[in-house]
Amino acid sequence: MRSNRQSQMRFLVLIALGIIVAAHHGAQADEEISFNRDVLPILAKSGCNSGGCHGALAGKGGFRLSLFGYDPQADYLTITRESRGRRVDLFDPGSSLFLTKPTTAIAHKGGKRFDATGDEYKILATWISQGCPPYNPDESPIEFLEVSPSESVLNLGDSRTVTVTARYADGTSRDVTRWCRFTSIDETVATIDERGVVAIIGRGEGAISAWFSSKIALARVVVPFATQIPPEVYSNAPRNNVIDDLVLEQLEKLHLKPSPSANDATFIRRAYLDTIGRLPSPEEASVFVADRSPGKHERLADLLLARPEFIDYWTYKWSDVFLLSGAKLRPNAIDVYYGWIRDRVSINMPWDQLVRELVTAKGSSIENGATNFFAVHQDPETMAENVSQAFLSLSIGCAKCHNHPLEKWTNDQYYAFANLFSRVRAKGWGGDPRSGSGIRTLYSEDSGDLIQPRTGRPLPPAPLDAESLDPNDPSDRRESLARWLTAPENPSFTRSIANRIWANFLGLGLVEPIDDLRTSNPATNEKLLAALAEHLRAHRYDLKSLMRLILVSNTYRRSSEVLPENKDDLRWHARAYPKRLMAEVLSDAISDVTGVHDSFTEIALNDGSTEKITGYGSDTRAMQLRDSAVKNYFLKTFGRNARDITCECERSHQPSLVQVLHLANGSTINDKLSSQSGRITALLAADPKPEELVRQAWMLCLSRMPSETERKEFEAMLTTAAAPEKRQVVEDMYWSLLTSREFLFRH
Repeated sequence: MRSNRQSQMRFLVLIALGIIVAAHHGAQADEEISFNRDVLPILAKSGCNSGGCHGALAGKGGFRLSLFGYDPQADYLTITRESRGRRVDLFDPGSSLFLTKPTTAIAHKGGKRFDATGDEYKILATWISQGCPPYNPDESPIEFLEVSPSESVLNLGDSRTVTVTARYADGTSRDVTRWCRFTSIDETVATIDERGVVAIIGRGEGAISAWFSSKIALARVVVPFATQIPPEVYSNAPRNNVIDDLVLEQLEKLHLKPSPSANDATFIRRAYLDTIGRLPSPEEASVFVADRSPGKHERLADLLLARPEFIDYWTYKWSDVFLLSGAKLRPNAIDVYYGWIRDRVSINMPWDQLVRELVTAKGSSIENGATNFFAVHQDPETMAENVSQAFLSLSIGCAKCHNHPLEKWTNDQYYAFANLFSRVRAKGWGGDPRSGSGIRTLYSEDSGDLIQPRTGRPLPPAPLDAESLDPNDPSDRRESLARWLTAPENPSFTRSIANRIWANFLGLGLVEPIDDLRTSNPATNEKLLAALAEHLRAHRYDLKSLMRLILVSNTYRRSSEVLPENKDDLRWHARAYPKRLMAEVLSDAISDVTGVHDSFTEIALNDGSTEKITGYGSDTRAMQLRDSAVKNYFLKTFGRNARDITCECERSHQPSLVQVLHLANGSTINDKLSSQSGRITALLAADPKPEELVRQAWMLCLSRMPSETERKEFEAMLTTAAAPEKRQVVEDMYWSLLTSREFLFRH
């Protein structure tokens, strides 16, 4: 204690002496150097407080700073007071470890961070010579950054310097370009150096981000492709709604030629798969292709949105987001939770109303299925993270320990947001975890707060970027959260669901990954995402309305044909992008073609064991499964969402060798084709002509008639095949179709 007092006294004396020294120091600046505005940005720009250096959890070499300066008060004390203040020398600033280490005048494991002749050195030396003016919590905070120019149209090989201006709450501003950390969002288009010089190295549309004091701003860079497209290509292109207008506007800016519309057979297959998750029957496809009346695409959209399979498909999609899994919930809770989702999909409940019901749920786990959302997420931090991820597409988990390194969210904002859930409680639900019995009752206490670990005190509960609530108000804080969350003026809420819906139909989100709407991860077409969000607001969050808008657009109808003038397009929708069918849709498609359905009789437990289950009939489709833990080798192999965390990354569309081997030799296709109770047995029993067998196979699998070459080759084989060999030829024909890219992909 005595030693500590002596140390404090010595420090105060040094401060006083340092002020005297500073008065005569030749390097003194005209203005006092600010620890907040001047010193911390240098540490961040130089990487001193990054996760790989002193910002690591344990620090480096006994010197620990908060990550990217999220705790400036602690950083100030660490720099000036820790180790008896030996890091700064007020009598001789140049001998301070704070300067000699990063300039490598003294050996430094982190290497050289800046020169002794640079601006960084001058500012830090002046700060020390001024007596190390302390962190000032009352100093006007930064409100936002501006990058100028906000958008540039450049050519290959061009360069341009951007300027970053910080705007402060007191109305002042300053040029902070020198102290920003820059990142290129797409380095195939442009790079940017530490001075803010953008260099164009490729064509397309990219963006650069500037980070300063936990604030992020973006500037877009447009580099048109070398193709020369006549203006009439865009002016004469078919347009059905605002989607087409905004997509064509961007294609014209980038000099990308739109591909022609897909043929009717391709379109109906695509629309069925994207909207209801199943293939059209041969009869449905034939009728649509033969229909020559105007408005048939609009009628098809209305028909699909009213189909009962629509409910199966979208209930399953939302079950992924809400994590319905037997690994987390009991059988009766799963059934009720699934039923709650299905009921709301069936009545087309507006998305904002559905989310409000879920977020504010109370009561019994077997009476109000929505309460099980809070059984999956049982602590305030997890509740906060998953609500943010599911309904705002914002990952705030990194802010749990420090300010978010890629976003604007601070550690304090994280705990203020999580405090909204601190009073959520549950009782009951004991006994066997796999038992269907047991009831968990969810309720809200009228008191209690979540402690911010860094300060040891709770923060007033507050939604992200919103006013704090009264911490003494006994009402359920989730009610206020739900009003803020689903408010039309909350941009992330509407953009999040709009982006999810767009990705389902177009195969690619306007923001990718689709649940990562960071400021530093901009949309490929910001105007379009804004228009989709505005459509949802105008139609009171009717998701079917947005789906219909997409389905009837010519952008959705566009073919996947690659033209020389759009071969480099990977994200701007000059053409359709083929995507492999999701595991459950693919499984059901194989079952529909072969006429043999899977049996779902076991559930996989967390310990690797299995357990028998009931409740799924012999005609149950994969898209009707309530529980992601239901055991099925095919679904697991083809990337089913395990529903362990709220993240689209849980589902995989990546091809693998295991998938190839299973399609070639596995039981899913081969056993179903050879089944005596399957479609092939029934077809051959009628002794159809070879041409009818071929036509039926192509219509069932690909929703189109075979080409002349395809028809002749298989008809010849079937005609010459002896009776015992005919079945094998038919099985091989179906196998070749079911394993083809045309079948496995939606295109």
